[in-house]
Order: sequence, then structure tokens, then C-alpha cells
Amino acid sequence: MPRPRKFIEDEVVASAGETFANHGYGGTTIDDLMKATGLGKQSLYNAFGGKRGLFLKALSASAAEAVAAVDEALAGPGSTPLERIKAQMLKVALALSEDGPGSLFTKATVELGHRDSDVAASALDGFTRLEGIYCHCIIEAQRSGELAADADPHALAAFFVAVTRGMEVLAMAGVGRAQLVAIATTSLAALPVADDAGSA
Repeated sequence: MPRPRKFIEDEVVASAGETFANHGYGGTTIDDLMKATGLGKQSLYNAFGGKRGLFLKALSASAAEAVAAVDEALAGPGSTPLERIKAQMLKVALALSEDGPGSLFTKATVELGHRDSDVAASALDGFTRLEGIYCHCIIEAQRSGELAADADPHALAAFFVAVTRGMEVLAMAGVGRAQLVAIATTSLAALPVADDAGSA
């Protein structure tokens, strides 16, 4: 009979994800993961198949977290769809200006997406889900008369995914709050506000 696990998998994956985000996949060792998770080498291999297996679990969790955060921000009640998009873009800019390692989701894509098909597939799935959330909110804004009905919601959604992920890369390179806020604000000009949206 196999011995029962004496750890909470989500906590281990979260600790490992933070370590990978701080050091990158290539810069993270099994010893680093043992220290971060409190698990022994054999336990890590038994539970996750080793460093790569744990990394892919952590990447999937990071992508899911990014998607959930945007979904919550853009589906929230009490404001119009356009207001939610504007608030989300500014929230991203402010959050990225805080000190932190950045998300594993974006860092892994930059480090490995071009040469690791599993990482590329995980990243593409995350980006596609994010695009779907933005697209839904943009369509809502069109139906409510805030945005022009003839705008392409899919293209606009992809644009905002690209801008937010690009802002994260810039923040990792040291771009400051003022410039990130300026990028977020400028990106909002791409939204084709309906001619009569401000009249009433």
C-alpha cells in the first residue's frame, strides 16, 4: 500500500511557482525546490516526476490564477463594461509597478515558449482564455451602446492581452509606474467609443 502524502499539493505547487518565477526554470535547482517546498528529493519525484513535472504544474496554476483575476475584474457588478476594462488596465499598471518577481505565466513564456512545446501550449491556452474574457466584456460594451457596434471584439481582446503581457515584460525590465500607467491609458484610446455613448 502506498504511503499517504503528508503535504497539500496546492501549497507545494505555489511555493515552487514562486521559486521558478524568481530564478527561472534554468536557474532553479532541485535543491531550491526542496528548500522552498519542504519536501525531500524522492517525495518531489514521486509526486511530480521531478523538476519539469512540478514546473508544468506551477505554470498551469499561474496561468489559471491570471485568468481568474481578469475574469473577476471584468465580470464584476456595479459598473459598465467599458468602466471595468478601464479599471482593469489601470489596476494592471499599478500592480506591475510594485516590487515582485512577475508571474510565472509570463516569465515561462518568455524563457521557454519558443523551444518547449508544452510551455507554448500552456501559454497559448492561457492567452486564449484571457482573450475570451476580454472579448466577452467588449461585446457587452457593444450591446450596451458604449462601443461601436462595427468594431472587431476579437481583435480588440487580443490587443489588450498583448498590451497587458507586454506591460509585464516592461515592468520586469524596470519600467516605472508613470510609464506603465501612460501605456495603460494610451491603450484605452484603441476602444472605439460609440458616437452617442456620451450623450443622454
